Amino acid sequence: MKNISDEIVSSLSLNLREKIKKLPKSNLNIEEIRLRSQKPLILNANNKDYFYNEKENDLTLNMDNPYIVTREDIEQTFQIICKYSIHTFMDDITKGFITLRGGHRVGIVGKAIVENGQVKNIKHISSLNIRISREIIGCSDKILDHIISSNNQVNNTLIISPPQCGKTTLVRDIVRNLSNGNKKYGFRGVKVALIDERNEIGGSYLGVPQMDVGIRTDIIETCPKDIGILMLLRSMSPNIIVTDEIGNEREVRALYTALNGGVSLITTVHGDSIEDIQGRKELSRLLDKELFKKVIILSARKGPGTVERIYDLEEKRWYFAN
Repeated sequence: MKNISDEIVSSLSLNLREKIKKLPKSNLNIEEIRLRSQKPLILNANNKDYFYNEKENDLTLNMDNPYIVTREDIEQTFQIICKYSIHTFMDDITKGFITLRGGHRVGIVGKAIVENGQVKNIKHISSLNIRISREIIGCSDKILDHIISSNNQVNNTLIISPPQCGKTTLVRDIVRNLSNGNKKYGFRGVKVALIDERNEIGGSYLGVPQMDVGIRTDIIETCPKDIGILMLLRSMSPNIIVTDEIGNEREVRALYTALNGGVSLITTVHGDSIEDIQGRKELSRLLDKELFKKVIILSARKGPGTVERIYDLEEKRWYFAN
């Protein structure tokens, strides 16, 4: 497979490891490996589910002769991911995911043990979702002229995107560009503070980002965004704060706090249009021109990361990406 790295293969059970190694080379960009107990082994690419065919040792869109994932596959894979020391990873487990070396993330579900409204453990693991992280260096170059303003400043930018449309990959490259600087646009690198609540953007492993997020980027991982924004304002004197997936009024209020602190903002929100966000009461304030100037709309129409249009909230004008 084109982008199933050694880190991912070695995290699988011995049985699954052998099956993945047998797969013929192809140009499929695998995005997820889904392990569900007593269900077919599925690899997702380009929003399509491919089944592992036992007879052909290949992936097919039809569920012919599928390999059925066993409880042992799940248990062994989970143990390997936790390096056979589950208690060491308990903080991550209670958040529902573990990050592998290389920045790949493994989602975990099963029986949640809840105490006082907080998840304390997940037992009887029933599904694992290995999400393959990948970088596309330079993918944000085509929109950078909309994000960079005059005098080495940055336009506050909101990215609206449905799931699996490349927003995390795009945001990661934006962070890299703003942190390192970009000679083409005459932009000198600035201090970027990244709140990586799901550890998807930087993909930190033992505190070290596995993805290139630039030389002037400070990361606070697995921290709620509203708390992280206040912490970073107090401690890291950032020029820009970047977050992923704003989802409630509390987080929106925190963005206003950052704005009042003189910090530029870049963030994302799930949706497919400006009208979609306008229709959601808790998020409609994101379209306040005092908060954001540019709105970038993503889709997967031409593959993940397709920039459909860019809207200027001050000028009330639509642009198309270069």
